[in-house]
Amino acid sequence: MPLDVTALENWLWDAACAIRGPVDAPKFKDYILPLVFLKRLSDVFEDELKELGEAAKYVEEDHKLVRFYLPKEARWERLARLTTRLGEALTDAVRAIAQHNPKLQGVIDTVDFNATAAGQRILSDEQLRALVQVLSRHRLGLHDVEPDILGRAYEYLLRKFAEGQGQSAGEFYTPREVAILMARLLDPEPGDEIYDPACGSGGLLIKAFLRFKDKYGQTVTDNGSRRVVPAHIAPPRFFGQEINPSTFAMARMNAFIHDMEAEIALGDTMNRPAFLNPDGTLRRFSKVTANPMWNQTFSQNIYEADTYGRFGYGIPPSSSADWGWIQHMFASLADGGKMAVVLDTGAVSRGSGNQGSNRERDIRKAFVERDLVEAVVLLPENLFYNTTAPGIILVIHRRKPHPGEIVLINASKLFAKGRPKNCLTDEHSEAIARLYHDWKAEEGVSAIITNEEATRNDYNLSPSRYVAANNQEEVLPLEEAAVLLQEAEEERAEADARLREVLEQLGLEARQEQA
Repeated sequence: MPLDVTALENWLWDAACAIRGPVDAPKFKDYILPLVFLKRLSDVFEDELKELGEAAKYVEEDHKLVRFYLPKEARWERLARLTTRLGEALTDAVRAIAQHNPKLQGVIDTVDFNATAAGQRILSDEQLRALVQVLSRHRLGLHDVEPDILGRAYEYLLRKFAEGQGQSAGEFYTPREVAILMARLLDPEPGDEIYDPACGSGGLLIKAFLRFKDKYGQTVTDNGSRRVVPAHIAPPRFFGQEINPSTFAMARMNAFIHDMEAEIALGDTMNRPAFLNPDGTLRRFSKVTANPMWNQTFSQNIYEADTYGRFGYGIPPSSSADWGWIQHMFASLADGGKMAVVLDTGAVSRGSGNQGSNRERDIRKAFVERDLVEAVVLLPENLFYNTTAPGIILVIHRRKPHPGEIVLINASKLFAKGRPKNCLTDEHSEAIARLYHDWKAEEGVSAIITNEEATRNDYNLSPSRYVAANNQEEVLPLEEAAVLLQEAEEERAEADARLREVLEQLGLEARQEQA
C-alpha cells in the first residue's frame, strides 16, 4: 500500500527532529531535502533495475537504460550501512551522482555534509547517521509513493522551514493555498508553456502542473490511487528562473520529486533573462505566473539600459520594482496569453489621486487604456511568511473575454485563522476562482467596473475602493505608506535637480548679459 501524505509528513518531520539542536531550523532544508531527493533517486533506480530483469546487467555500460544512473558508492543501501566518515561519503555520493547525470549538476550536489563552522563540524557523523536511519524507515520507490504525494510531503517541509525562517522565507516559498488560487485563475490548458521569472522553490509552477492533472487526469486504482493524464493530451511545459543558487536547487529538486518536466534556469531575470529566442529577443509564453519580492529597490539603469524592449509603458521608481516585474512578465507573454502576479497592495493604487504625474500610476494608466487589466484580487492579511500585509493578485490578459471590464474581488475576509499564519481554505480558493471565471459581481465580495470607471478613479484598482467588506473603509498599510514616502523623496530629489539646472542656466544667461 503506497504511503499517504500524513505518514510521509510525520516521517520527514522526525528527520528534521533528528538534527534539531546542532542546526537552526531554517538550515534543516539544506541537509534534509538533498537526502530525501537522494533516497528517491536511489529507490527508483533500484526499482528500475528490477524491472529491467536480465537487461539490468547492461546498465553499467549503458546508463541510458535508466532515467538517472547511480554509481555503487552513491546508492542508499551502501550509505545506510556506513558507520564512519559518513559526512565525507554523503558529499562524495551527491557529487558522483551529479557527475554521472548532467541534469542534476547544481541540483543535488550543492551541500557539503562535511562542512565546518568555527573549526567544528556543523553535523557530526553521529548526527548524520541518526538522520540517515530515520530516512531509511520508508522506501520512496516507484510503487511506494506517488510523485504527487511525495511532492506534497516535500512542500510540507518547505512550509515548515518557511515558518522558521521568517523574513527571508518569502524569497523561496509562496504559501501553498495562494499558489493553488493562482493556478485556478490561470487554469492551464494542454500544450501551454508556463513561465515564472522569479520561481523560488517552484511552488507556483508545480501547482499549475497539479491543477492541469486535476482537470485532465484520470483516476486509476490498479496500482494505487493516482492521477494520470491520458497520452493523447499534451501536458504543459514549464519554465522558471531563480537568482539564488540554493533556492534554484530546491526548485529543480521539487520539480524532479513531482515527476514533472521543467526547465529551471539560474540567474538574474531583470538583468539577464534566461529564456531568449535565437535572435536574442525574449521568448514568449502562453501563461506567466510569479510572486516576486515586493517593492524591490532597483537602479534606474536596469530600466534605462534594457535591450529587450520590456519597459515601453514607463520606467518605475527606484523605490518599487513592482511595475518593472509586471512589464517584464507582459513582454514575456504570447499573443492571447494571460499572466497572474502576486504583489503588494500598493501596486494597484499608489499615485492615484496625486496632483501631477506619478510613475506607477502612469504605467497603470497605460495598461488600463490598452484594456489589458482583467482582474485584481485583494488577499487576506497574514498569509505570507515575510510580511503580515495582505497582498493582491493582478491578472493581465492580452485577449480579454470581457473587453472594457475589470473584475475586482475583495477576498480580505475569506480566510481561516491560523498560527503562525492565516490560510485560504479550498472552499475560499474555489469561491474566489468562481467569481473570476463566472465574471460575477457579488455584494460585499466582488464588483465589475468599466475601464472608464477606473479612469474616473485615477486608475486606482484597489478592490477595497469598490467593494467594502463589512463596511470597513480602506486603510493605508504601513508598508505601502513607507513606499509612498520613498517615492515622494525621489520625486523631490528629481525636482530639486531640475531646479538647480534651471537656476544654473539662468545664472549663466545673467552673466552673459552682464558681459
